[in-house]
Amino acid sequence: MAKAAKTSFRCVECGWSTLKWVGRCGECQAWGTVEEAGAPAPAAVAPTPVTARARPITEISVESAEAVPTGVDELDRVLGGGAVPGGVVLLAGEPGVGKSTLLLEVAAMRAAKAPVLYITGEESAGQVRLRAERLGALSDQLYLAAETSVATLAAHVDAVAPKLLIVDSVQTMVSPEATGVPGGVTQIRQVTGALIQIAKERGIATVLVGHVTKDGSIAGPRLLEHLVDVVLHFEGERHSQLRLLRAVKNRYGPTDEIGVFELTDKGIEGLPDPSGLFLTERSDPVPGTCVTVTLEGRRPLITEVQALVAPTPLPAPRRATSGLDTSRVNMILAVLEKRTGMKLANMDVYASTVGGVKLGEPAVDLALAIAAGSSNNDVALPSGFIAVGEVGLAGDVRAVNGVRRRVAEAQRLGFTDAVVPKNFGDPVPGIRTHEVEELIEALTWVAKSRRRKRSRSENRPEERPPGQTTLDEEAPF
Repeated sequence: MAKAAKTSFRCVECGWSTLKWVGRCGECQAWGTVEEAGAPAPAAVAPTPVTARARPITEISVESAEAVPTGVDELDRVLGGGAVPGGVVLLAGEPGVGKSTLLLEVAAMRAAKAPVLYITGEESAGQVRLRAERLGALSDQLYLAAETSVATLAAHVDAVAPKLLIVDSVQTMVSPEATGVPGGVTQIRQVTGALIQIAKERGIATVLVGHVTKDGSIAGPRLLEHLVDVVLHFEGERHSQLRLLRAVKNRYGPTDEIGVFELTDKGIEGLPDPSGLFLTERSDPVPGTCVTVTLEGRRPLITEVQALVAPTPLPAPRRATSGLDTSRVNMILAVLEKRTGMKLANMDVYASTVGGVKLGEPAVDLALAIAAGSSNNDVALPSGFIAVGEVGLAGDVRAVNGVRRRVAEAQRLGFTDAVVPKNFGDPVPGIRTHEVEELIEALTWVAKSRRRKRSRSENRPEERPPGQTTLDEEAPF
């Protein structure tokens, strides 16, 4: 008797195979991605009539691939000019971050020039109408439907013939041709494929809203990100009004741009110049604060780093951070104690950023070290001062990416002095740059600059016995 063919199972995400079904892939550890995979013999493919003949590439028109502005400048900046007809964009973000609010305003802006179809699968049409009234996003060419079936969605597309299609969200849509619950791997794959086919065949710019898991990744199979043309992440703290839009994948533009928004009671607004959100408004300098410039994509942002160093009666000092990498902060404190002689082992250290922004790049190391030293010695930094540079374990200050662009942004906002790594190059007009090689050099320059400004503000120098030195002359601060 002939042996029966063995049944195998394969992971739809990574391709891992096994002889029996399991709930979790043994390779990528994804749940619910293992499906039965038959092994049919490859069949010969019969040629079929072509829909359009192949032409030389020089005869292909590029008008159909040109981006159309959405009306929201910050979104157009990230997309690379606007939405491309036939392109599919996946917008992902945590619940409550403002995805639906942003897309409703985009739909209202685009509806001023062309029909827009908004499909909601999570809310009723009445709820979306109430939000649109609050945002002032009402338009006669903005069509709204509450549907969860892809087949019904296709009928709405044929009836409206929109130039922009928004589906909120892809996890709530179901396809009658696939099995499984809404949001499952099989349904998401089938629904996404059907929506992409609709967008490509009709030349409709499409935006899909995607959910994220608890670790921040997009819910569903990894294949979802490969199928779409653009993947955007909408980020922001729940207790902060700041929202950042990043491009993870973009077939039509760069992936190093970032859009900055502010979520208010009246809706969500783009911020073309958001640097003022990350600075504390005060008249006099305060110990423990230092301004730096961080690069979010191509955009330089002026941010303020704060540090508080205080004695502790506890045997194990506390290290608390907000908006900064805890391990990076601990490393900078160790470098300060080893290379500059500061005694921080018995001190509590609290480090944070202003405005809820998260800083993870090494360029903020120098500002963090100066802020901690300023708080430890209770000496305020000079006004109009910024610091940019990476600090190594040997106490050296290393070059960072785009340092000239950072210094130019600081000069535009009125800063007068910048401490930067060596080999900075030609100076930037309007701001004095001070190149340093070691962390101790940066701390010494800051202390001397502070003493010069203090001596100019006083009527006469402080009298002291000959031979006696002050703390400012013994230490960097």
